[in-house]
Amino acid sequence: MILSIILLVAGFVFLIKGADVFVEGASSTAENFKISKMLIGLTIVAFGTSAPEFAVSMSALASGSTDMVLGNVMGSCILNILLILGIAALIRPIKIKDNTVKKELPLCMMISTLLAVLFLDISLGNGTVNQITRADAIVILLFFAVFLYYLVTLAKNKREKNSKVKPKYKLSKSLLLVGIGLVGIVVGSQLVVDSASHIASAIGISERVISLTVIAFGTSLPELVTTVVAARKDEQDLVVGNIIGSNIFNICVVLGIPVAIFGTITPASFQMIDVGMLVASAVLLFIFSVSTKRINRIEGAMMLALFATYYAVILIA
Repeated sequence: MILSIILLVAGFVFLIKGADVFVEGASSTAENFKISKMLIGLTIVAFGTSAPEFAVSMSALASGSTDMVLGNVMGSCILNILLILGIAALIRPIKIKDNTVKKELPLCMMISTLLAVLFLDISLGNGTVNQITRADAIVILLFFAVFLYYLVTLAKNKREKNSKVKPKYKLSKSLLLVGIGLVGIVVGSQLVVDSASHIASAIGISERVISLTVIAFGTSLPELVTTVVAARKDEQDLVVGNIIGSNIFNICVVLGIPVAIFGTITPASFQMIDVGMLVASAVLLFIFSVSTKRINRIEGAMMLALFATYYAVILIA
């Protein structure tokens, strides 16, 4: 048991440090090829902070832990909005740009709702079990293709005036960092999945609970650190963009790609409260943003209170 906890912590260290090194190497590689900084930030950095979740999902599905896959995705998305944005708003009220309110937030809310609709086969369809099929995953990935098109269009419209940016590292070192980062992510994900599964069985809790809590929090640490630092520096765009981008990547890539590869998953222990909170958190963020185009400290406190209530329910139930 103690060894499993040590391995779980070690796995998170590998995941987070590996994602950090991967982003550094990937960003520098893109700079070597003169790719727009805007496109680097919206794609490579966003995927980098979601890389731990993706690696955990791939390892979990390969091991047959389907509950861990969905719990990792839902838990991370809920935690990103209610906990991380809630903390950021308490540090400094967050201003939301018109473009974010009109395009990015509705897309995030739409994709969250799409996941709920595709999963709830019993409540919304004629299914006998709730599941995410390979066809569902393809639909999710099609929505992600729309998001990528939006990112590319946005990057083209906001090209930097100075395109002669000196790369941070030479190409050879950049590629080496990418390789080292990927190794760290893969090793860390395997340690997290194996040790978390062992801990869950040892103390008699479900994979749903441990994935919604321990794993979701551990894999969301990159987003948490990035958002808190950005909030303290008053980097408003980075605060909101990091969370929206990460949630879209989590649902579309972290869930969509593994299911498209390995096939249908049928998580057994998930409840309506989990799916409902996923959609509710995205809707709440949209409502707060539309009303005043900012998230103030009171709204941040409300998000944290909802987060605490939800987690109290899943831990007690």
